[in-house]
Amino acid sequence: MIVAGKGGVGKTTVTAALATAAARTGASVLIVEVEGKSGLATCLGASPLEYDEQEIRPGLRARTLTPDQALLEYLEERGLRRVSKHLVKSGALDVVATAVPGMKDILVLGKVKQLEVAKAADLIIIDAPAAGHAVTFLLSPRGLLDAMRLGPVRQQAEDVIELLSDPARCRVLLVTLAEETPVNELVDTAFALEDRVGVKLGPIVVNAVPSDLDLDGHHARDDAAAAGLELPVGDAEALDAAAAFRHERHQLARKQAARLASRLPLPQLQLPFVFETIGPAQVDQLADVLTSEVTAMPDALVP
Repeated sequence: MIVAGKGGVGKTTVTAALATAAARTGASVLIVEVEGKSGLATCLGASPLEYDEQEIRPGLRARTLTPDQALLEYLEERGLRRVSKHLVKSGALDVVATAVPGMKDILVLGKVKQLEVAKAADLIIIDAPAAGHAVTFLLSPRGLLDAMRLGPVRQQAEDVIELLSDPARCRVLLVTLAEETPVNELVDTAFALEDRVGVKLGPIVVNAVPSDLDLDGHHARDDAAAAGLELPVGDAEALDAAAAFRHERHQLARKQAARLASRLPLPQLQLPFVFETIGPAQVDQLADVLTSEVTAMPDALVP
């Protein structure tokens, strides 16, 4: 499962919640972070992620994956340890990456493919780059098919394309906020992924949806008086204004979610806005909601 979305929509938080929910079912779950700047470790209450896996909780492991590290491992497995270190230290990888666009991405995707083939976990979740780079990232194998006519790199690209295009092995889970610009970008990304990459989309996660606070004509001062309390006029007005703003944000979110559904007819999983800094406790709460949302989906729509 590849989790992707516009920067700032909370895809890393969704990755953590999805992994937590899946691990609770008894499945073994491996999270792979591919950009090196993710807040995934903070979300899960773990130490900074490294190339080697670390266990976060029972059934849930996580690691980071970079092109340099993937290349080192690839060459070391073929008895070229000394050569591999020299290539990385000398910057040769950057030269090759410039000459052959997509080379770094195929190193990462190739390692992901290797993990999938080896059945490293029941579910592997990729915390992918932000939406714009995600399309380029996933298109890199097709670009390399044109650049490489023969050899191991072409074979790697073919194997990765086979993985990405098989809905039984791979899905993309797109994440958005219920706001106009993120929704527009998600729709564009969705069509690009399906048409150009050939990957199957899973449900859409609409993140950080404000809960409603419609007081149905009630006012803070009246409600306080009914409870035997007295609020200063200024405080009561501030509370009423806050309630009205929250209600308005909820209505706007519903409108954008409906617009998204009309443009992209995929099932939606909606997660609530969380006021606290995201940590393990908040991830557990979101995993609860995510589990409920998935459980409520018709069986025909569950990937």
